[in-house]
Amino acid sequence: MTDRGEDGEIRVWDPFVRVFHWSLASLIGLAWLTGDDGPKALHEGAGYVIAGLLVARLVWGFVGPKHARFSDFLRGPGVVLAHLRDLVRGRERRYLGHNPAGGWMIIALIATISATALTGWLQTTDLFWGSTAMEEIHEILAILILVLLAGHLCGVVVESLRHRENLVRAMITGRKRALSSLPSTEIKLP
Repeated sequence: MTDRGEDGEIRVWDPFVRVFHWSLASLIGLAWLTGDDGPKALHEGAGYVIAGLLVARLVWGFVGPKHARFSDFLRGPGVVLAHLRDLVRGRERRYLGHNPAGGWMIIALIATISATALTGWLQTTDLFWGSTAMEEIHEILAILILVLLAGHLCGVVVESLRHRENLVRAMITGRKRALSSLPSTEIKLP
């Protein structure tokens, strides 16, 4: 899945990952808009579709193409900390797929969104019907999604600026510049 185009770009994100990403973003927005005072059926429907997307993404993380696989972007804490230190120093490496910090952000988002969907579903069961504790946990997790989302967006902006690459466009087209097409992947800070 690394065919090079005439423009020097290569295919990185497969269609499933891109459709998953934008569908999940849209459905989370819909769930937020319909959460408190919106149509309950629409909120719950969005939650069920989100849960289904997450299950599909978990499977795709093991059987999908190279950059979709968890093994491509999950690194140990030492590697993540080294990446963050290099980022602060303006010497971080450019990755075709997710960088080490971005990989763990994906896991944090998947885990938090999954827990939010689970707690939403649990409120429809006999055991937790009307449970204010479960409702509060669900709402706290929903807020945590927004916090993580803000971190994700900050990371996208920083990486896009630092490596002179529009990562939003890359998540739409699936294509990024090849690693060898850049004269330097470092931007020195004053």
